[in-house]
Amino acid sequence: MADLTAAPEAQEASEVLLEFPDNRLLIDLCGEFDRNLTHIESHLGVQIIRRGNQLVVMGESSAREKAGEVLQSLYERLESGKAVEPGDIDAEIRMGGTQDGTGTRDGDQMEMFKGSDVEIKTRKKTIEPRTAAQKAYVQSLFNNELAFGIGPAGTGKTYLAVAVGVNMFLGGHVDRMILSRPAVEAGEKLGYLPGDMKDKVDPYMQPLYDALNDFLPSKQVTKLIEEKKIEIAPLAFMRGRTLANAFVVLDEAQNATTMQMKMFLTRLGEGSRMVITGDRSQVDLPRGVDSGLRDAEGLLKGIDQISFNYFTSKDVVRHPLVAKIIEAYDDASQKAMVRAAKQARKD
Repeated sequence: MADLTAAPEAQEASEVLLEFPDNRLLIDLCGEFDRNLTHIESHLGVQIIRRGNQLVVMGESSAREKAGEVLQSLYERLESGKAVEPGDIDAEIRMGGTQDGTGTRDGDQMEMFKGSDVEIKTRKKTIEPRTAAQKAYVQSLFNNELAFGIGPAGTGKTYLAVAVGVNMFLGGHVDRMILSRPAVEAGEKLGYLPGDMKDKVDPYMQPLYDALNDFLPSKQVTKLIEEKKIEIAPLAFMRGRTLANAFVVLDEAQNATTMQMKMFLTRLGEGSRMVITGDRSQVDLPRGVDSGLRDAEGLLKGIDQISFNYFTSKDVVRHPLVAKIIEAYDDASQKAMVRAAKQARKD
């Protein structure tokens, strides 16, 4: 474990000194060409200098203390046998032992599991939430029979839901997984795509296949699909079914109509768990058709064993530019709403 100490008195106002006993782990902590240190420097506005088995952190008081905590946590991660990747660094910077920015609504996700690890073990990898909101979301998926994940693209809503589903399936808690999406045309017509119905629908389902292949060997995915242990199908194919002892995910739920959403929610059978994910800012339904996700959000709040989990651009775990792009679009949308309100008052 790293030894976090103050720098000599003359430099006490601007430096924090960290000493790491294992040079091999220190090399991994710094990363190739010190890229991990550069990552932390750019995000926290500090300077980190390596001196033998020590790291000196210089900068503004709160920033250098934060950087010291991040470096210490990452070193402990390495001591436990785990790797350190850019996403893990982002997770430490974002979460940092605080509960801020969780995206929770009053009454939801009250326990933030401070001081405990939340891991999802699958056949190919172990997945860890990288923001506080993701951490709360994962825990709610295990604790609730019906959970909603609502927020912008890139926040891990679907990825984590599929990971939890795979974990519960492998653990014998459910007999099968059912992954679904509304096959809503977003700029291109289904009829213009080549092939039979499966060929036309599969492109819409591809993100679900991608997530599964991240957690299970491809041969096993193929075998489980053939055995109907895993089903990937458009929302329309769910009508008339009762989904018992299954882990069920509805992705892109903002593109389900109100009637489709009601139909899907009432498929929930004995021993099943259901996850609904969606982004209210990316509705592809025809003009004038209400989103079933928005209706469900208003109608179902307050019902026991239904959790609502919210994400913001701060929870984006893709390329850092994705968060900035989402914030730019949100800002433009807010300005457009203000202009429309002013215009309405003038009229």
